[in-house]
Amino acid sequence: MNLKVRVLGLAMLLLSLTGCSNGNKPHSSSNTNNSYNVSVKKGQNKIGLKEASNPKYKPGQKVEILAKHMKGMYKAKGTVVNVYTSKLYMIDYKSTTTNKIVKNHKWVTSDEIKGQRKQYKKGDKVTIKADHMAGMKNSSATIAGVSEGPAYMVNYKSTTTYKTVKNHKWVAENELAPR
Repeated sequence: MNLKVRVLGLAMLLLSLTGCSNGNKPHSSSNTNNSYNVSVKKGQNKIGLKEASNPKYKPGQKVEILAKHMKGMYKAKGTVVNVYTSKLYMIDYKSTTTNKIVKNHKWVTSDEIKGQRKQYKKGDKVTIKADHMAGMKNSSATIAGVSEGPAYMVNYKSTTTYKTVKNHKWVAENELAPR
């Protein structure tokens, strides 16, 4: 096998390891369907959630990420992009691409769940509008847990790839620390 093929194979392996723990699409809003500009003016967000009025960590604040949603996230240096008033929902969902159940996916917000309700409880059956991961959009899901919020969107530098992940959705307040 020539060197180019080996290098390409290694690069593909490394890219696959940078996604969420189930190996699907990275849990970031870097695709065009989820891209939100950090420079959006206050009150003019494209997300549909109300900006949090008094969050512990403010937009622009430097933080340490304590979440382990993805490889390279834990102990990463990050910056708060914005903070929204929403409960956070951990879900178990059936991937529309693999038909496998993905357990304990953290997090989706109320506006990423189809329907008119603004609050859900553990055990509720829902349909997901978010496309954080391959196979997530339009999937059937069960609410596996609820965090009171707020919902933080963050940029961070991966501790494994050293690349910046922009507009990562979502991190709970207890998954952040000041730096």
